[in-house]
Amino acid sequence: MGVVGCGAISAQYFQTIDRLPQLRLVAVADLDLERAREAVRPYTGVDVLSVAELMADPRVDVVLNLTVPAAHAEIALQAIAAGKDVYCEKPLAATVADAGQMLRAADAAGVRVGCAPDTVLGTGTQTARKAIDDGVIGRPIAATATMMTPGHERWHPNPDFYYVPGGGPLLDMGPYYITSLVTLLGPVTTVIGAASRTRAKRTIGSGPRRGEEIPVTVDTHVTGVLVHASGVLTTLVMSFDGAATKAPNIEVHGEKGSLVVPNPNHFDGSVLVSGVGEEGWRALPDSAGYVGAGRGVGLADFAATPADEAPRAGGSLAFHVLDVMESLLASAHSGAAVTITSTCERPSPVDLLPAQGTQV
Repeated sequence: MGVVGCGAISAQYFQTIDRLPQLRLVAVADLDLERAREAVRPYTGVDVLSVAELMADPRVDVVLNLTVPAAHAEIALQAIAAGKDVYCEKPLAATVADAGQMLRAADAAGVRVGCAPDTVLGTGTQTARKAIDDGVIGRPIAATATMMTPGHERWHPNPDFYYVPGGGPLLDMGPYYITSLVTLLGPVTTVIGAASRTRAKRTIGSGPRRGEEIPVTVDTHVTGVLVHASGVLTTLVMSFDGAATKAPNIEVHGEKGSLVVPNPNHFDGSVLVSGVGEEGWRALPDSAGYVGAGRGVGLADFAATPADEAPRAGGSLAFHVLDVMESLLASAHSGAAVTITSTCERPSPVDLLPAQGTQV
């Protein structure tokens, strides 16, 4: 593994890579070389290089792209040009056009593209998926997905990228929810959206820039309906404008019962079910997914997937999710429903497996 971008999320990836025997971190690159050195200080044998040096390093099989969303396509295209597989933090790119260019370049070069989130490979979403596939709630009819927070500027010391194109609640948190929904219920064919922007500036709440105001150039409350190819209707709310919510992160309702899916930003959590005529909710035991997973288990799954098979955390799924999000924003601005031109296969399910020694 060679990693480009040593920001806040990198520490979680480094910890997972360090404990999975099939992955080895050999080099990192960052615009801030001191930040890169500090990020890999706990790990031995990791070189701090320039981006060009990392791309040319023959030890690197896969480039892990942890840059800000606006730089995802640029870095990915450099990795592809160097003949290396690339795995991106979510979203795949800032725009569908950039993401399409990445996938076409990868196809032409004979390399693969993967993308977070990999939280859907944990026991939470995978146990929920198995329950749906096993008919526990009957034929799915509808779902809800809700994320409400006052905004990441309260805790993130450099939150600027959350409020520029490629950011916002939908592009930031939507990949977790929509990837989970596609994993559970299949691809989306149509979206109908609405959106708003509550205020023009946000105030940083932590770190050396505390008290500094930053501009907001994206919608901060996005809602809409996703029509899945299966006929399921999902109501989605993604917001940086709400103080709190008691709504479940994801619920799926079927002809025979309803299912509460754990937070898709987490790998595990209790899956709850309530059948028609039942009182209250009962928890299902973990029955699928990588146990004890952390950020990077999807990278290991990606690296271990044979070349002739589609990786679970693959580029086509990430492209479809990005297409759904961009189309939802387009619908919100036009006031008309938008047909999704892309599609993807539901990723193959994960048996109940330990994350240590991840296997396909």
